[in-house]
Amino acid sequence: MKILFTRKLPEKLIEPLKERYTISMWTEENDPMPRELLLKEVADADAIFTNVADQIDKELIEQAKSLKVISTMAVGYDNIDIDEATKRRIPVGHTPGVLSEATADLTFALLMATGRRITEGMDVIRRNEWKSWGPFLLTGQSVYGATIGIIGMGRIGQGVARRAKGFNMNILYHNRSRNPVAEEELGATYCSLEELLQQADYVVLLAPSTPETRRMIGREQFALMKKSSIFINTSRGTNVDEQALYEALKSNEIFAAGLDVFETEPITADHPLLQLDNVVALPHIGSADIETRMVMGRLAIQNIEKGLAGERLIHCVNEELYK
Repeated sequence: MKILFTRKLPEKLIEPLKERYTISMWTEENDPMPRELLLKEVADADAIFTNVADQIDKELIEQAKSLKVISTMAVGYDNIDIDEATKRRIPVGHTPGVLSEATADLTFALLMATGRRITEGMDVIRRNEWKSWGPFLLTGQSVYGATIGIIGMGRIGQGVARRAKGFNMNILYHNRSRNPVAEEELGATYCSLEELLQQADYVVLLAPSTPETRRMIGREQFALMKKSSIFINTSRGTNVDEQALYEALKSNEIFAAGLDVFETEPITADHPLLQLDNVVALPHIGSADIETRMVMGRLAIQNIEKGLAGERLIHCVNEELYK
């Protein structure tokens, strides 16, 4: 049986598969597999190892006549037509849980970098503009003891809350339902979205990508935030109205933003948000520590092996197939 890998993976992950499967792998490290080639290669594939950059839509699924399993090396799966896969009785695997701590690390790193203007400070030195110590040179916002508002108290949200607790931060959260663990173990306080936006010094968006969360943060929400507040998004770019965010930052309606995700990815150097000094932007690297990515890769491969053997996936998006 043939497994199609849409990204180059380390040999140590692939070597154990070579005796049992035919491997087809796109060899470019950072560039996505061209759509035309993807459609051609998937035509006779029994399994596809994919990622958030690939559009696994109805056209592709219909093209893949032999497809038995789809496995994405990610938690999110909004790039996959789950309804079409389910209709074709193709299980879709993903990798939840294993990337929570790495993403929480990066989220808090963005929080500190924006609050304390870290990248702006580096740019001042690189431009040879640091002439002397100044009493208010690059002054930012306090982190220790500040109020953090977490939108989406899942695994990653709880990870961010644990880090915030170490900084003696007042933790607010908003979620579809209350999280007793976060309240009892982390001292988090549940509140409405409006209350969170009005009170938080740092607003951290960690909501999943759903039709309900699309552009859930826009002009109305930024208007509720403090002028000194900082917005962090490590969830999905589609959860934010980017034009509204740009306007809020440019007019100093909010202090700064730290972003790891964008509505359309990848972005280019001429993106409006990158023209602002009060933005720290990263290329969707929330889970990008070596150990985490290796674990994600192994789990995605295990989902494929389970699917090809006709067994239940370890983590399956469309579990109704097993009922």
